[in-house]
Amino acid sequence: MISLRSIALFILAAILEIGGAWLIWQGVREHRGIGWVGAGVVSLGLYGFVATLQPDASFGRILAAYGGVFVAGSLLWAAVADGYRPDRFDITGALICLAGVGVIMYAPRGR
Repeated sequence: MISLRSIALFILAAILEIGGAWLIWQGVREHRGIGWVGAGVVSLGLYGFVATLQPDASFGRILAAYGGVFVAGSLLWAAVADGYRPDRFDITGALICLAGVGVIMYAPRGR
């Protein structure tokens, strides 16, 4: 159950961080305005809070593992929001990153 909660938090964090960065990008690069930028800033702040809800207490481990989720999530976001078509190397790289997340976060450890 803890693993499912952790995975759900990683997904929520990815949506907030990638979405926040995308909103700022849209506001600045696509000239959609300050409202988009502000929404992005709020989303990025919420991402920082969500990361603290992970069951593991190690900031470094959480952030390192989240990096893999971010890579895969960014490609997925680009495909859905911007019509980007990941190629086989993008997909392979994302799967390698997610495997790394599994090892970092969920491998059994002797304490």
